Amino acid sequence: MPVISVRIPQIGEGLQEARLVAVLKQPGDRVKRDEPIYQMETDKAVMDVESPYEGVLVEWLGNPDDVLAIGAEVARMEVVGDVQEAAPHGAPGNLTNVDATAAPEELSGEGTSTGAARGIPPRTRAYAKEKGITDAQLAGITPAGSKLMPSDLDAFLAGSGVGSGVSNEAFAEAKLSSKQRLLASRLVRGSQLVVPGTMTVVAGWEPIESARARIKASGDAFQPSAFTMFAFAVAQTLKDYPAFRSTLIGEETLRTYHNVNLGIAVGLPGDELVIAVVEKADTLSWREFATQAREKIDLARTGKDQANESVTVSLTNMQSFGLRDAVPVVVPPAVATLFLGESYNALDPQSSTPQIRRAVNLALTFDHRVMNGVGAAEFLNAVKAKVEAIGELID
Repeated sequence: MPVISVRIPQIGEGLQEARLVAVLKQPGDRVKRDEPIYQMETDKAVMDVESPYEGVLVEWLGNPDDVLAIGAEVARMEVVGDVQEAAPHGAPGNLTNVDATAAPEELSGEGTSTGAARGIPPRTRAYAKEKGITDAQLAGITPAGSKLMPSDLDAFLAGSGVGSGVSNEAFAEAKLSSKQRLLASRLVRGSQLVVPGTMTVVAGWEPIESARARIKASGDAFQPSAFTMFAFAVAQTLKDYPAFRSTLIGEETLRTYHNVNLGIAVGLPGDELVIAVVEKADTLSWREFATQAREKIDLARTGKDQANESVTVSLTNMQSFGLRDAVPVVVPPAVATLFLGESYNALDPQSSTPQIRRAVNLALTFDHRVMNGVGAAEFLNAVKAKVEAIGELID
């Protein structure tokens, strides 16, 4: 059977790249046409991608979390029958006849003329982007063969120092880490899609500090943090606010999840950031929630990013950095990010005489396409109420 390339499809006008989220088939598996074989994340959502061919999966050319250009090879398959390689859906051009004897890179269907139209396979273009090679630099690289290959780029980098780190008296350059490139890709798509709104509220923090002190004094091996109590209060609030358990699919469909998969931002050394996820957080008892949160945060600290399309709300905790206020960022398909600031002494607004109480500022950024200001304000005030009544939730 001939071997054919499986390419990242064009789904949506103007889409330039997509992230490979997960593979659903392994090399050697039999695959039917239109059967989902991997998941990809675009600026709209995470989606299953179906195989355009029937056959046997030979190999994956991309790894989960890779950001690949539209049209780039993601896998190779042995296909059944006399078939043609399909151009990415929606891409210009005709179907390309498959030569079973051709090298994988020669299956791109591109010409071999000079300049931008010469034979530069999508895989090479994606590799150039990964290495920080500009289009102008790419156009000036002479290939060893008929097409420009990643090995040609490696040779160029070895001679120029581009991408691997450059320094002189005026500046130094270094390649972004894979985690930061992934986060940057999500943030860019978020800035293109989300219509953000931000609001803040002051919440009393003494109830959580008192609960934490009681647990600490008990000597119990179960010693959850004040932040874990706050996160549990948010999970309990989300039960009653379906808009915050929702995500926008395309421009017309609102998907509402039955349960809460709560995201928690976890910082890593080198200022990297990943997301821990407490699954079905609203169904867990207090002890179950605290245990799972600790396990998932510890997993995130090993570098495992657990973000997925079902995480609609994420929490970011900056208390230990002395930050009182911030404007958090929403990364779709999530619809909200909630910031927890440092605790501080504040005047009690409920007292008729000047009284000091412990307080925190909560800042919520939400996607205005999914909910409006009144709904967001009601949710934020409900979180405040749960925080101030934490003893009723965890006792």
